[in-house]
Amino acid sequence: MNNLDYGIIGNCRSAALISKNGAIEWSCLPTFDSSSVFAKILDEKKGGSFEIETTNNYTITQEYKLHTAILITTFSEGNNVFEVRDFMPRYRVEDGTYYSPPEIIRYIRYISGTPKFKVRYNPKLEYAAGVTKTYIKKDFITSLTHGEKFDTVFLYTSFIKEDVVNGTEIELTEDGYFLFGYNEKIFAPTVEKIYLEQQSTKVYWLNWSTKTPSYNLYNNEINRSSITLKLLSYDKTGAVLAAATTSLPETIGDVRNWDYRFCWIRDASMVIKVMSELGHKNVAKRYLQFIIDLIPDKDEKLQIMYGINKEKRLTEITLDHLEGYKGSKPVRVGNAAYKQKQNDIYGILMDVIYQQLNKFSNDIENGEDLWGITKGIVWIVDKHWREADKGIWEFRAEDRHFTFSKVLCWVAIDRAIKVARIFNKTHKIEKWIKIEEEIKKDIHDNAWNASVNAFTQSYGSTYLDASVLLMESYGFIEAKHPKFIATVKAIEATLCNDGLLYRYKNEDDFGLPSSSFTICTFWFINSLFKIGEEEKALTYFNKLLGYSNHLGLFSEDIDFKTKRLLGNFPQAYSHLALIECAINFSSKVTDEKVLESMR
Repeated sequence: MNNLDYGIIGNCRSAALISKNGAIEWSCLPTFDSSSVFAKILDEKKGGSFEIETTNNYTITQEYKLHTAILITTFSEGNNVFEVRDFMPRYRVEDGTYYSPPEIIRYIRYISGTPKFKVRYNPKLEYAAGVTKTYIKKDFITSLTHGEKFDTVFLYTSFIKEDVVNGTEIELTEDGYFLFGYNEKIFAPTVEKIYLEQQSTKVYWLNWSTKTPSYNLYNNEINRSSITLKLLSYDKTGAVLAAATTSLPETIGDVRNWDYRFCWIRDASMVIKVMSELGHKNVAKRYLQFIIDLIPDKDEKLQIMYGINKEKRLTEITLDHLEGYKGSKPVRVGNAAYKQKQNDIYGILMDVIYQQLNKFSNDIENGEDLWGITKGIVWIVDKHWREADKGIWEFRAEDRHFTFSKVLCWVAIDRAIKVARIFNKTHKIEKWIKIEEEIKKDIHDNAWNASVNAFTQSYGSTYLDASVLLMESYGFIEAKHPKFIATVKAIEATLCNDGLLYRYKNEDDFGLPSSSFTICTFWFINSLFKIGEEEKALTYFNKLLGYSNHLGLFSEDIDFKTKRLLGNFPQAYSHLALIECAINFSSKVTDEKVLESMR
């Protein structure tokens, strides 16, 4: 049992999670980072949900409409069959902009027989902190709270409103709908209008998906992952979220519960790099504008993360009235990590800037802004690369000289040199090459540990860390270099557990890690593939794909023993790394090898 058996729907403004039984158990309106209106995932009693209930005689199946973000839950009992088609509207309108209202549509499609269901409609506004009251009005059902903060939502439906609110059994004889939204509608919806919304949204997603290239292998996995990454992008500013949820624990009952509804420069830049590879350049252009807007002053250091509307303060608080996912407290809102210093973000951002300029050089706006950012990043890296930091995993205790951070400082200078060549700014290159060489020498002198025969987590350490596997993919070292091969082997021997990887095994601020970090397993698989162990890599990859939920979605972590999904969901990190692996395999491996690896 994965226990994170949810589908995600969304429209690049907000999102909702729907259980495999057709219950909306998480949604925040009007935007991703707003307070929740349904949060049963974080408290089964208090959190609130919107459920379609049938008797136990019904079989329930769930799938996405192919190449779209429309989720179809089918309820069948013999000849009595109906579907719930869940989506959040998104489509282009006449003026060229996108219509993406803060609303969820549940289109109830009658198939056959006389199916019956009940509705459990129980919104709990403002993270269920106060009392939410529901009232039946002439044209809609409204729910409101006015404790610490006033908030209200609206439900429109083709069904009898009293039956919906009271949970009375409804017999379905024709198509119907629910439209749940943050705003009162100016024009009353009808079944016909809702059907048109569904068709328009379907066409949008089909058109979007056609831009994703077709590969020799794993096309369905690549497409579903790319749609998921798109669902985690915020159209208004270009921000990309790490995940759609808060406080889903890395380990059940543990305190490693964080709010991921923000834009980490690292995560987002990695997503953008992959999306650009897939040809979705508009997402990349919006993200670069997001970055440009964040850096008004030439000497302003980047934070590691920002709010999706470019907020710089992300104060962390706990919601003590909520029990947490499976009793895992605390539930956190905000994220104190925004104050941390992590030197790797400059290299990751410079890598994206270089990639965009290299790939779309004839179609890049704001070139002068990007050159200004490039010079600023070099200045900051040159000044600070020798300093310790918190690292990619955001250790909250003392700073260290993390190998990954140093490598990404090298990447920052390396890509800046390449950008300078694109812009023909050759007067900078000689000076920057000296910085690049100095950083590279420092890493080889201090990060390599002969006693463990590997590059280690930090200078002077004997601990291994999966993040150093990215040395090769960022171009710091060749895949066939003896030191890289030795590092991959050492990480396999130390951090690999039944094909799943620990990030690291040393104690951190909260004790010893006890679950597998999904992106690390993908990094490891990629590294095996690069050093020539292709069949082993394929075997691990297909095994890992089998740990996704029923819709092919991944969270942040996987439990080593039970293989259940853990951590925030769906996780951008996991899906971007899945795509990278799948593309690498598809470029070189034959279908016969894939079939052999699955036997």
